[in-house]
Amino acid sequence: QVQLVESGGGLVQAGGSLKLSCEASGDTLSRDVLAWFRQAPGSERLFVGGINWSGDDTDYGDSVKGRFTVSRDNAKNNLYLQMNALKPEDTAVYYCASMQGLVVLRTAALYDFWGQGTQVTVSS
Repeated sequence: QVQLVESGGGLVQAGGSLKLSCEASGDTLSRDVLAWFRQAPGSERLFVGGINWSGDDTDYGDSVKGRFTVSRDNAKNNLYLQMNALKPEDTAVYYCASMQGLVVLRTAALYDFWGQGTQVTVSS
């Protein structure tokens, strides 16, 4: 079992920045890929970015490349998402997810454990 708890969401103006955190716990966390997904009302859950345990594999969704950065601190069992140059279309509930594996994958169905989500709202 892996437990994931997100924090750091909130309201921010367009062009601003926000940093999300995900506190993780579990037996096999050291081998897990951790990723962020987001879901806007009436839309499917979309891949935002992910990182493997060693940090040598990262991937980002096309709409956030160059603006968002995923990082992790294995000593603290934390995953982070630094979001810069935020746009109103980034408004969504952001979820932290975990899967066993060596490389980051973009398919939500492959992730075994999920957090409860944190709301990010970007005003224009």
